[in-house]
Amino acid sequence: MTANATINNDIAALLPRLRRFARTIVFNRDDADDLVQIAVERALARSAQWQPDTRLDSWIFRIMKNAWIDEVRARIRRDKLFAPEDAGEHVGDQAAEAQQQRMAVEKAVGMLSEEHRMVVALVLVDGMPYKEASEVLEIPMGTLTSRLVRARAALQEILSDQQRTAT
Repeated sequence: MTANATINNDIAALLPRLRRFARTIVFNRDDADDLVQIAVERALARSAQWQPDTRLDSWIFRIMKNAWIDEVRARIRRDKLFAPEDAGEHVGDQAAEAQQQRMAVEKAVGMLSEEHRMVVALVLVDGMPYKEASEVLEIPMGTLTSRLVRARAALQEILSDQQRTAT
């Protein structure tokens, strides 16, 4: 039998021990099987580096340990580079999101009473000063401010309800 055939058979005989070792350090069966495969592939590819007077099992276990360290480091780098999947939940086109918010506000304003819609339209949308808005609506300044307070509260309530039903 050739040296390559001997080492291949010796590696095959070590598979149960390699699997047990991998499952102990990895905890995940699929990852452990992948780790065994990587270690065996590396051992076969580098079989010329193995010294026949040394223990084959120790050599392959060291290859497996180093392969696992490489994998852990790679996972750490990936976690630093990429956000977890759920972090992308609200990522999207900002213009589309702004459009959705604008439509939600318009819908909420449409649900206000006529008096509140007028105050919101003049003061919050158009940016008219309180004094001018009270003159346009022909109401006292105090009435304008109280309507504005109630309109803002109603808008917050409507938008909160919309947010709760959307999620």
